Amino acid sequence: MTDAERTTTPLVDEATKKAAVAWVAVPGGPALALWCFPLEGALLVVSGPGEQSAPGLADATHAQVTLRGDHGGRIVTWPADVSRVAPGSEDWETVAPLVAAKRLNAPGPTADLVARWAADGCALNRLTPAGEPVAGAALPADSLAEVPREAPVVRATRKPFRLHRVRRR
Repeated sequence: MTDAERTTTPLVDEATKKAAVAWVAVPGGPALALWCFPLEGALLVVSGPGEQSAPGLADATHAQVTLRGDHGGRIVTWPADVSRVAPGSEDWETVAPLVAAKRLNAPGPTADLVARWAADGCALNRLTPAGEPVAGAALPADSLAEVPREAPVVRATRKPFRLHRVRRR
């Protein structure tokens, strides 16, 4: 690929190649840390029943993707075009087995996982860089940390268990 044909920057290309987790934000939603698989300059993300939760991504056409560098810090944020890979399509037959083979802790063989994704209505989305990335000094200086969202897995904190009675003076 020559520089004239390049649609992304070398930083985006390199960060995308090394990505295992990306922070993806759809319009109107918070950024979510999602497992991803890099393939041919794009990131592939699976979401749905039995997989990671990515509200709004299956129906989105655009998203913001933030990637980290080797030392864990944010290095680039880029706008992405989101396209869904449809089960049964030629693209699905090529891409889905590659993504399934790289999924950690997958229950069963790759072919069974791909079949489950198709049957359960899981979304396999391709996030392709589209637009000017934000990197270096243009990145926000603050952490962009947010208050933790409510989740059904959060439990109330109990008082610590004590074996003996503590005397007060």
